[in-house]
Amino acid sequence: MPKALVKKVKHCRVCEGKNLKRFLSLGNMPSVNNFLTAYQLNKPEHKFPLNVCYCGNCGMVELEEVVSPKYMFTNYVYISSFSKTMLGHFEDLALSLIKRFKLDSDTLVVEVGSNDGTLLKFFKTAGVPVLGIDPAKNLVKVANDAGIETWGDFFSAKLSKRVVKDKGLASVIIGTNVFAHIDNLDDVLRGLDIALSEDGVFVVEFPYLLNLVEGLQFDTIYHEHLSYFALKPLMHLFSRFGFEMFDVQRIPVHGGSIRIFVGRSKAKRTPSKSLKELLDLEENVGLYDLRTLKKFASGVKTIKKDLRRLLIALRKSGKRVAGFGAPAKGNILLNYCEIDNRLLSYVTDNIPYKQGLYTPGTHLQVFPEEKIIKDKPDYLLLLPWNFKDEILNKLTDFRRAGGRIIVPVPRVEVI
Repeated sequence: MPKALVKKVKHCRVCEGKNLKRFLSLGNMPSVNNFLTAYQLNKPEHKFPLNVCYCGNCGMVELEEVVSPKYMFTNYVYISSFSKTMLGHFEDLALSLIKRFKLDSDTLVVEVGSNDGTLLKFFKTAGVPVLGIDPAKNLVKVANDAGIETWGDFFSAKLSKRVVKDKGLASVIIGTNVFAHIDNLDDVLRGLDIALSEDGVFVVEFPYLLNLVEGLQFDTIYHEHLSYFALKPLMHLFSRFGFEMFDVQRIPVHGGSIRIFVGRSKAKRTPSKSLKELLDLEENVGLYDLRTLKKFASGVKTIKKDLRRLLIALRKSGKRVAGFGAPAKGNILLNYCEIDNRLLSYVTDNIPYKQGLYTPGTHLQVFPEEKIIKDKPDYLLLLPWNFKDEILNKLTDFRRAGGRIIVPVPRVEVI
């Protein structure tokens, strides 16, 4: 493991305290979106420690090690537009923000981690000026080719000055499933302070720690996701920079997420009822109690034991099992549960960039989804379980023909 690619966390990135306690270790893991070519299978593969800790000062949950973002994000294979669920979700988000904050041709929407521009397309179609910011060179090209102006860079205070100079102040800055990827949160908050208008709003979505813990969603934990947010630590972070949350919404995507609305403290917005209700819920369920997190860690070990037992039994009985989907979370599950081609024949995925490559760590070949129709495996291990309803509908013919679906999280079940 090259030391230049990974660093040890010395203090909490939210409160800067040093009272960090490890409660879960998933072992050494590859970077989950670094799929391999056949040539690369014979070369050493980088793996990094994946340990999770809890801050005894502010309640923040975060990784103990940080892998270089340039290593993980310069070329990226997750694409927003390949999920019907996410397309519908982004359209609803754009339309709701346009209506709520009266966005029009005189306002600017900036998206941090804008991927291929899927979300921003809905704003642009409505006549709202947009700017995307994303470090993935391959996706920046896709977005610009589609007419969504996108800058290939990481969001920072320095970049915010360029945004203001070239585009003016932003009325809304959005980050969907990107805020948890950022190590230097202070720099992002300084950037917000520079680029956001006086009454502007920062809208952020991310998988919710409460859902992760209650749903045993351990495969949501990977090197790209440095932070696992709940509300109380975030309130501490935003207050340090003159911002405050004024509303929160629970949303179903990615196994259970939250959408928070943040503005300048001096704007004096009235906090919503839902904000207090969710803060109270976090306290009532013991989300900031280390015993709760240790119970979660014990449940993760049970999933591994149960899933391996099932797959080994199916192999011994002559059944053929393939994986459906090759998402980042799936690669965590495959590696942690030690599932390779002795237990799975292959995996499929509908994203062309992944097809023909091999999964990091476990080296399962990725095929187009059409292979299932021709190959007719007996079972499919559903790796993107967070899109279960959409995928079960897609696999109706497979199930009618006698095929069965294994759902691994929050408990191993066969459908």
